[in-house]
Amino acid sequence: MGGLPVNAKYVIHAKVEIDGIVDKADIVGALFGQTEGLLGSELDLRELQNIGRIGRIEVIANKTENKIKGVIKVPSNMSRVETSLIAATLETVDRVGPYSAKIEIVRIEDVRAEKRKRIIERAKELLLKLEEESPETKELIEEVTEAFKIAELTYYGPEKLPAGPEVETSETVIVVEGRADVLNLLKHGYKNVVALEGASIPKSVIELSKKKKIILFVDGDRGGELIARNVLSVITVDSVARAPSGREVEELSGKEIAKALKNKVSVKEFMESLKFMERIEEGFKEIEKPSEVVDFHVTPQPVVELHLPQKIIEEARELRGTLEALLYDSEWKQLKRVAVRDLSKELSELENISYVVFDGVVTQRLVDIAGTKGVKAILGARIGDVVRQPDNVIIKTFDDLKIT
Repeated sequence: MGGLPVNAKYVIHAKVEIDGIVDKADIVGALFGQTEGLLGSELDLRELQNIGRIGRIEVIANKTENKIKGVIKVPSNMSRVETSLIAATLETVDRVGPYSAKIEIVRIEDVRAEKRKRIIERAKELLLKLEEESPETKELIEEVTEAFKIAELTYYGPEKLPAGPEVETSETVIVVEGRADVLNLLKHGYKNVVALEGASIPKSVIELSKKKKIILFVDGDRGGELIARNVLSVITVDSVARAPSGREVEELSGKEIAKALKNKVSVKEFMESLKFMERIEEGFKEIEKPSEVVDFHVTPQPVVELHLPQKIIEEARELRGTLEALLYDSEWKQLKRVAVRDLSKELSELENISYVVFDGVVTQRLVDIAGTKGVKAILGARIGDVVRQPDNVIIKTFDDLKIT
């Protein structure tokens, strides 16, 4: 598959049908042009390809009776949620050149899952061959097979968070960002690990923090810092470990993981180090040591429930995949239905909006506007890099409320 990034995680497979004869370049151009701005700059298809998060788009087209029929393959190394959003966006393309077009997503292939499947099948063949050649090794094979079963990935809580098999039994739990981080720690023998799998903090992790010692293990970049701030504002954490600067937890070696965990620091030390770096970034050339140590304490925010009327739940369920937003007043009376790309503008201009339900990403800009307009709650498909949340605004995702 030409153009597939070395670290591609998923491949979007779609079929396309166009009522006229066009070139492959026309199809690719339509994908870029007609999806531009739909999901904001963070998920702009062209920008994602420029930074290597989306690979080269492959089009295989055949001419049939003055029509074009074919398939489109889009490699992605983004998360499952982000990849699914991109896939859904492709289906909004309805023209290629002057001709009507229809794009339908067939499936999203998990490249790593396919690789693991091939590895397992090949391992079975090798084990069987080894047993045939050396019958006396059967006991050893069974021992190794059992060890593999114990170490394999499990899922924790009602959110089905990727986790190791010892989360419940261990006194200390390592909390990481995503599934790939869990797999890497499992690979190196850390079985008391669980992933957040998103910007919002799962209830299962909140409950774990009440009865377990929590080590928060984040990437050594800006994203890791933002995730740490978000987690520390919601749950009680005992210590924080960071990957080396510019590195991700999922790519660390066993020695690097052990060193990072050994060098973990208290929450107070971690926050003080962030303050120190912020001073440097602001241009201070000389930084004096504080005369006294300030005790930094993070108070977990209460978990606020959002109760939706049944009618609103149904409307939210029908909203998924439309890239549209519904605006309601304080009595859940629908005021307006708008495209997600116009949501910030409409929210700024309209009055008496109390609830926002939309098929898109909750951004910091949207949250800031909602806070100034008296909005009580925002329900979106996903939460982006939101680091400031007004006390008067509840933020939830469809997954939080089990709206599928």
